[in-house]
Amino acid sequence: MTFPIADTALLTALSGLLGTLIGGSASVATTWVAHKTVSKRELIREEMRKRETLYGEFIAECAKLLMESFTHSLEKPETMLAVLALINRIRLCASEAVLEQAERLLRRITDQYLSPNLTLDELRELARSKNADLLREFAETCRAELVSIQARM
Repeated sequence: MTFPIADTALLTALSGLLGTLIGGSASVATTWVAHKTVSKRELIREEMRKRETLYGEFIAECAKLLMESFTHSLEKPETMLAVLALINRIRLCASEAVLEQAERLLRRITDQYLSPNLTLDELRELARSKNADLLREFAETCRAELVSIQARM
């Protein structure tokens, strides 16, 4: 079967146009997928930074309150205001495990404020005990959460 010259020219032009269209579409699709992946990674990194900052603030406030609770009773309830605000911010974004540890730590601080003050000997014994770091469980739970978030990248 023979094709007239005009049909061959048309077929060549259509083939070129179709090839350009397919190549351009592939390029656009590749760019879109790459952009979506980068955007997702950036959102995850931002979420991790936000949580690291929040959890760090909570740890700092709890450390201060814990040290104070060993030698003082709770004279002014507003002493707990900053940590209560932080735990509610944690409640907005944290996993159940992190929230549970934060609440446990807050109960520990409250219980200590309402308990008799520790003597120097009791403080020394507490410092030497294997459970001396009362913030450790919270920090380890936070780290596990951040690692799981990072794994999604």
